[in-house]
Amino acid sequence: MNTNLSSFFIFIAVFGLLGVCHGQLRMHFYEESCPHAEEIVKEIIWNRVACNSTLPAKFLRMHFHDCFVRGCDGSVLIDSTPNNLAEKAAIPNLSLGGFDIIDEVKTELEKTCPGVVSCADIVALAARDSVSYQFQRPIWDVLTGRRDGIISRESEALANIPSPFFNFTTLKQSFANKSLSVHDLVVLSGGHTIGVGHCNFFSNRLYNFTGKNDEDPSLNSTYAAFLKTQCKSLSNNVTIVPMDPGSPLSFDNNYFNILKQNEGLFQSDAALLTDSEATYNVNELLNSQNFFTEFAQSIMRMGAIQVLTGSLGEIRKNCSVVNP
Repeated sequence: MNTNLSSFFIFIAVFGLLGVCHGQLRMHFYEESCPHAEEIVKEIIWNRVACNSTLPAKFLRMHFHDCFVRGCDGSVLIDSTPNNLAEKAAIPNLSLGGFDIIDEVKTELEKTCPGVVSCADIVALAARDSVSYQFQRPIWDVLTGRRDGIISRESEALANIPSPFFNFTTLKQSFANKSLSVHDLVVLSGGHTIGVGHCNFFSNRLYNFTGKNDEDPSLNSTYAAFLKTQCKSLSNNVTIVPMDPGSPLSFDNNYFNILKQNEGLFQSDAALLTDSEATYNVNELLNSQNFFTEFAQSIMRMGAIQVLTGSLGEIRKNCSVVNP
């Protein structure tokens, strides 16, 4: 194992449990009410990731999109009804995946501890466990005790999920609205080290950046030429390309290396280099140990956004449907 990762895991082992509470969330919330809950989640997630290496990016994105709309309350999992278009129906969420595996986990937990473990906590644990499979140990702590929301609206997803077309000012405000700093914004953008992007979310940078059939001058020209071989028109909304072509399935800090080479895929990636504070953070995260340490802290802050705890919300019996 590389020494940066070894040092990081020592950091987690020694210091990870010092900050065990965030609001009413805490480590091992289900220790008494459902002692094997976290192990059940991990076992199913690891088994699925072993057969499908694209899942970590999917669960990480699901967690992010859940937390940015009404907080981390599992509302991203709720299906639309004839009377309500839910978050799932919003354009940014149409490409989410992994809902069937969340349902599989929930079904198993309901057999073991009916009505105890929230869907919101399952999403947070699935993100951590899927990304951690690569390392065969957890790479961040997940505080638990979230309860499930009962409202899910497409319009709120559209209004709250940061767009890949955002400039830095809009990105900064979007994160500030969730009490996250510029530092958190840059660190969490590092999640783009895994996963893919659809052509239609960046092809304007290749073909029509300012409405004059032009290319984004901040995009590495060699990389732009490659992307044009994959995305041959503005109208292509099917083709996908890796966000971190050097190691698209490996959770690492390579995102920041490619960003410095002007090879960030989205406009929102390139935007990080247009602000001095953000650029300073990018440079700090070129160090692998810094990235793993900081990511563990920032994603825990994200995982605590507007959480429902105590008697708020509910514990859904079925993650895709509000309890009757």
